[in-house]
Order: sequence, then structure tokens, then C-alpha cells
Amino acid sequence: MSDSLPPEKRGTARVEFSRGVDVHMVAIDGTWSRQCQMTDVAEAGAKLKVDGSIEGLALKEFFLLLSTTGAAFRRCELAWINGDHIGVHFLRGNKSGKG
Repeated sequence: MSDSLPPEKRGTARVEFSRGVDVHMVAIDGTWSRQCQMTDVAEAGAKLKVDGSIEGLALKEFFLLLSTTGAAFRRCELAWINGDHIGVHFLRGNKSGKG
């Protein structure tokens, strides 16, 4: 048994992809981007395997592009990092507290 992954905290069902789904992480301000594979997804978040280094990237909040045109995307915040895998929470609505 490996204890390298964080304990399961999601209360909703998730879908696991055996080969991963190609997606793209992009900074909110567009200053960086990384190709990655979504290895599982749930209503509240996803697990991503990132291609290349994430060192120095502003991962507090970013966009996850789910289509090549950018028409399907989710705004995310970093939940955890484990090597080249990261966990993200999907953000909903207005984070300013006004909505």
C-alpha cells in the first residue's frame, strides 16, 4: 500500500481515464501555459499529470482548457502537488464575495 497520494476527500463520484485526456493549463493573465493530461475528474475537481516543470508557476488560480479551441474551460485553484501530478478544485461563480 502506498501512502504517497493524499487521502480521498471528494464526496462525489469520479471518472478515471486509463490514458488521460489531453488538456492545457493556462495562467489567468496568460503569462504561462503547460500541456497536461487529466487522469481523473469529479464534479468538484480533477487530477492532472503535468508535462514539464511547474516550478515557479503561479498555480494559485489558473484556467484548465478542455478543448483545443478554448471554448470549454474551468477556472481552477491548486489543491495539492505530488511530483508531476497535481490536484485542482474547480471554482464556481464570483470569488469577490459580491455574488
